[in-house]
Amino acid sequence: MASEHTDDLADDDRDRLVRAWFDSNIDGRVVALHRQPRWRPVWFVTVAAGDDTREYVVRGDRTDMELIFPLAHEMRFQTLMGEHGIPVAPVRGWIEEPMAYVMDHVPGEPYLTDAAETVRAAVMNDYIDALAALHALAIEPFVAADIVRAATPAESGWVGLHRYEERYRRAKIGPDPLLEFGLGWLRRNPMGTLGREAPIVWDSGQFHHRDGRLVALLDVELGHIGDPMMDLAAFRMRDTIGGFGDFAELYERYERVSGSPVDLDAIKWHHVAFTMSNRLAFSAALRDPGPESDLMTNLQWCRETDLFTTEALAEILDLDLPGIDLPEPRPSPAAVVHQQLVHKLRSAEIDDDYQRYEIRTAFRLARHAQRFDEIGAALAAADLDDLQELLGERPPDWAAGEVALEAFILADDGRHDIELIQLLHKRSLRAQALLGPAGSAMTTHHQIQPFS
Repeated sequence: MASEHTDDLADDDRDRLVRAWFDSNIDGRVVALHRQPRWRPVWFVTVAAGDDTREYVVRGDRTDMELIFPLAHEMRFQTLMGEHGIPVAPVRGWIEEPMAYVMDHVPGEPYLTDAAETVRAAVMNDYIDALAALHALAIEPFVAADIVRAATPAESGWVGLHRYEERYRRAKIGPDPLLEFGLGWLRRNPMGTLGREAPIVWDSGQFHHRDGRLVALLDVELGHIGDPMMDLAAFRMRDTIGGFGDFAELYERYERVSGSPVDLDAIKWHHVAFTMSNRLAFSAALRDPGPESDLMTNLQWCRETDLFTTEALAEILDLDLPGIDLPEPRPSPAAVVHQQLVHKLRSAEIDDDYQRYEIRTAFRLARHAQRFDEIGAALAAADLDDLQELLGERPPDWAAGEVALEAFILADDGRHDIELIQLLHKRSLRAQALLGPAGSAMTTHHQIQPFS
């Protein structure tokens, strides 16, 4: 949920207020200010003071979901990390309207997929060392700063997930069978933290590197006091685009540097939990997106991580997962309309970065609608066929099927876990296939490194 002030502001007004804050709080003159072309309000600001030029980042509140921890909590957590020697961008201040905080811009690259092996190894060693150093910090300064902590150390691995679930349930506007199954499975198969507590970033694997070394940890919006094994679990997902290397080696490095054992069972549990975080955050936004919501990005994230969830559960249970057959596109009187819309959006030439991002989003929406027109009815029928086999009767339509499946899951209490994981996996494969043409980036699934 965005701040009520920010929702009322036009883009030009936001830019003006950000510029005014710099004029009043930072020595020098703003010579460049532009908003990052993405789903979350972020500005890059250049300030000149004499012969010196400095770069800043203004990180705003989300507009398409309620933050799991408030933006001011994120700023406090990042500030404390820096004060205790963890490499992060220095925080420079808070902007009331539009709600945002200001930090130094940290140069560098976020991923290692194209890096030489020597570079990858050096950067990831630095990153694991930084995580170990963060986990070694005393929690008292973080507690004193009102950083979120579980009621007891035994609950340290649950506090973040509980906040996700609270926000999901408060915003829920329709059935979500996969989430209800996953949440139920986690409750039926609880994990013990052995009393571990530490400052953690949770959404790990976000950093900049430069010249073969780590520069800074980034995007600590999920930082809180939790189970350090959560940091060793979460970046398994991001590795599919980050190229972090072999996790067995990374875990060995962590044990060596931290002097603490890696709890692989806890990591597996936290991995399942974190694969659900996108859908927990965006479940309502997928059904009723706001005007600034990047629906296709959110859909792609959720469809991909839905598959991560069923694959993680299947690995834990040593379960084989089924595939699906994609139908041939059906003839449709709307086909030519979709084709023309996709062509026009693809060929649109826009100079402004943010407007180009908006057109790209519209292009992806058009391709999703086109693909649904081609094969959506057949895939919906296949989902209903699966439900008939499970439920003993065929729901009359897709909406009734969603309701019936969620009701079955809530009443099942784990008796049909294997059948449900297989069914939910097929449904997720079909949902991802609808995001765009076969073979497109939107429909491509990346496998996470297995634990074994």
